[in-house]
Amino acid sequence: MKKLQGAHLRKPVTPDLLMTPSDQGDVDLDMDFAADRGNWTGKLDFLLSCIGYCVGLGNVWRFPYRAYTNGGGAFLVPYFLMLAICGIPLFFLELSLGQFSSLGPLAVWKISPLFKGAGAAMLLIVGLVAIYYNMIIAYVLFYLFASLTSTLPWEHCGNWWNTERCLEHRGTKDGNGALPLNFSSTVSPSEEYWSRYVLHIQGSQGIGSPGEIRWNLCFCLLLAWVIVFLCILKGVKSSGKVVYFTATFPYLILLMLLVRGVTLPGAWKGIQFYLTPQFHHLLSSKVWIEAALQIFYSLGVGFGGLLTFASYNTFHQNIYRDTFIVTLGNAITSILAGFAIFSVLGYMSQELGVPVDQVAKAGPGLAFVVYPQAMTMLPLSPFWSFLFFFMLLTLGLDSQFAFLETIVTAVTDEFPYYLRPKKAVFSGLICVSMYLMGLILTTDGGMYWLVLLDDYSASFGLMVVVITTCLAVTRVYGIQRFCRDIHMMLGFKPGLYFRACWLFLSPATLLALLVYSIIKYQPSEYGSYRFPAWAELLGILMGLLSCLMIPTGMLVAVLREEGSLWERLQQASRPAMDWGPSLEENRTGMYVATLAGSQSPKPLMVHMRKYGGITSFENTAIEVDREIAEEEESMM
Repeated sequence: MKKLQGAHLRKPVTPDLLMTPSDQGDVDLDMDFAADRGNWTGKLDFLLSCIGYCVGLGNVWRFPYRAYTNGGGAFLVPYFLMLAICGIPLFFLELSLGQFSSLGPLAVWKISPLFKGAGAAMLLIVGLVAIYYNMIIAYVLFYLFASLTSTLPWEHCGNWWNTERCLEHRGTKDGNGALPLNFSSTVSPSEEYWSRYVLHIQGSQGIGSPGEIRWNLCFCLLLAWVIVFLCILKGVKSSGKVVYFTATFPYLILLMLLVRGVTLPGAWKGIQFYLTPQFHHLLSSKVWIEAALQIFYSLGVGFGGLLTFASYNTFHQNIYRDTFIVTLGNAITSILAGFAIFSVLGYMSQELGVPVDQVAKAGPGLAFVVYPQAMTMLPLSPFWSFLFFFMLLTLGLDSQFAFLETIVTAVTDEFPYYLRPKKAVFSGLICVSMYLMGLILTTDGGMYWLVLLDDYSASFGLMVVVITTCLAVTRVYGIQRFCRDIHMMLGFKPGLYFRACWLFLSPATLLALLVYSIIKYQPSEYGSYRFPAWAELLGILMGLLSCLMIPTGMLVAVLREEGSLWERLQQASRPAMDWGPSLEENRTGMYVATLAGSQSPKPLMVHMRKYGGITSFENTAIEVDREIAEEEESMM
């Protein structure tokens, strides 16, 4: 013991901040807890990841249908208004939370541990969505492989899966342009291919009897999970490179489909049907609610993906600029996708001699029935079919990357010392588990379960989570403190527009959406099949479970504190001691020396040593310090 004490006296420990670079040898100043966590390796990694995450399947198969059923071109008025009131502010709020703290959806609630249940609810929602979303990617892979042929398998009747009702609708007009009398009672080859061959839904009696596993779908689902795992194997370092292709190539294909579509005869008929303004629809509250719903789900707010991506940014990344690029780019992409879709539907309606509204569908019906049927009417139909489904594949993969990265990041941030060194293994276990849970979706009745998950996993529960997050940040943590954090990070405070939206407009809009979804609740259905009561109850419980995680998290946080109930609530609602920027060099004012192992109350000196002087961001930090000191003096 004496020898050890003597050795300690002979070699005093010099704090890192007082050491010269030569004293530190090969020690890297950036070696910190956040460095072990990883960061984006390229300048555009974050931006392209956000674009890929937001621009997904919904832009192609939901927005065009919502637009034409809710006033055509007039729908753009409430759409862009809701984008300004609800979409952009919430998008910026989630990015700011992630970048400021460099933490995932669970650990970020150091900002107010009382609301950590909202982070757990995010994980439950994104986990359920990831299970069925990858099944949709498996369907896309199935059609992608089926397109690798000289004749598309859904082009003609006469296959073993076709029935007597099957009719090749192409060329069904008589000499006078009229359709056969039994046209409405027939089924297209593409519809029977989807329902009777791909899904084999005739082998199931309903959601309670799913039937046998469809092995071709099972292998497609396995391939989808393998692709996702390989792309997120090294976290954002690998997925950040993949998005350079998956986030940009869909635009090339979309442009090709758009050019091909508008050159078809009858294309203008579909485009006119898509965008002709019907301003009387604006008097209906349903149109405004539909616009808000489209913005809410299209931008992916509340799923934790944006927060996760932003947590891998450098502290001073300009997310203010990125917010407007992604949100406006997402809106423009949706509109362009509508032109590409409805130009082909206009051509299809002219070929069939039916109104556009009789061929227009939304969701899987558009992607796997209507559009494939339209492809059969084009020259080189397998080529255009392959392009279309490859575009859907790249659109879907980007969103799936975000879902998986959100789950992995959230859990590894909670248990960094155990899981971070084995992040690849943990990611693999997550993918295997979700693949096994998704096997029920590959059965004959798998579509019934997919519809149930789609209707309830991210419905009212997601809205409750986002409302809670917005109120916790602006009301409990405090709008002034949050704006001060953004000032420290970006060099300026959010203006009146963002403050008004965060405090009033965005929560009020979300609350209106929540009330509307409850009042207008309709039981799930798929075609003519109505779900039984027990399935509806299961779906409602699925949504309620995510909501119940919020009060459960509050109870756990309160029980961990000491004192009276009011004192426990106060303590649990305050930020944790180590809340703030991850790197000590970025901590100033109230965040100085609050990190575990922090050696210096002057993190600005670290900047001066690294960069040789005071930068604009250090000036901002000094201004923030001065504001805090002035507020403290005024309160005394």
